[in-house]
Amino acid sequence: MAPVIDVHTHVVPPGWPDLGSPDDPWLRMDSATAATIMLGDREFRRITDACWNADTRLADMDADGIDVQVVLPTPVFFGYDRNAADAARIAAIFNDLTLEVTAQAPDRLVPFCQVPLQDTDAAITELDRCIANGHRGVEIGNHVGDRDLDDAPILDFLRRCAEHDVAVFVHPWDMAPTPRADPWMLEWLVGMPAETHLSLLHLALSGAFDRLPESLRLGFAHGGGSFAYWCGRADNAWRHRRDLVGADSEHPPSHYAGRVYVDSVVFSPEALKTLIAVHGSDRVMLGSDYPYPLGERPAGAVIRAASLQAEQRELLLSENALTFLGAAD
Repeated sequence: MAPVIDVHTHVVPPGWPDLGSPDDPWLRMDSATAATIMLGDREFRRITDACWNADTRLADMDADGIDVQVVLPTPVFFGYDRNAADAARIAAIFNDLTLEVTAQAPDRLVPFCQVPLQDTDAAITELDRCIANGHRGVEIGNHVGDRDLDDAPILDFLRRCAEHDVAVFVHPWDMAPTPRADPWMLEWLVGMPAETHLSLLHLALSGAFDRLPESLRLGFAHGGGSFAYWCGRADNAWRHRRDLVGADSEHPPSHYAGRVYVDSVVFSPEALKTLIAVHGSDRVMLGSDYPYPLGERPAGAVIRAASLQAEQRELLLSENALTFLGAAD
């Protein structure tokens, strides 16, 4: 039987050296099984040892019926606002610590690295080092400052990933702050889906998908954000305002939905069916956002509850992830 694979989980190593700036992340250990990610003197996120303890993680995986997890960096550590040398140093610290966590269960925990995406040469150097050391893919943020994924140097990095057959997982991060998004976690509930939608439209409408090799395995977190639900609106604009919207791409945005993988963290069978309708049964993968509180527990619950054909369920639980990871037969 093919393994059930969760492609979207995160790691926070149990400790790291001072990163060099007063506002950099550090870990306040609150107990043996709980900690708080701090940004300077501000609390960013409370976490448990599920972030670093393989025994805790494996017990939860067993309870949820998950055989394998892809273990991703936590975006707050990306360091994209630092100079390239500092960001490369920070990436190397967390990449090496991630390998220590996943080495506790190498058959079940698949490490992805982070890179200093603000500098293409430094990003490629760190990617090459990490793949040689055992990482199976790379996670990147959906933008670097005001540069989105269609930025020419970022496209060069993505081409390198395609050349080396490396999977890329895109995670939203660094949402623009606004007082309107302060209440009720709206920065996460609205900002994160919007960020991913924005980046997918950048790739589609800029013509970047037309220039990127189709062999690139590019995955997006949180069901691809809002894209699946609003690509019809973007298609309409592409058709009727080609002067402003469609001048740079060969096809409407929906044409490129089959170029990307998306995870299943959408929390309802109806939303999952929309993902399948837009992206295709062969492009949706189980993802949970474990171990964070906005994730899905039990992992894969929506896929298992949805009215899917047996072949579709197998694709979503296992086969698509194996293809994304480059491990399919």
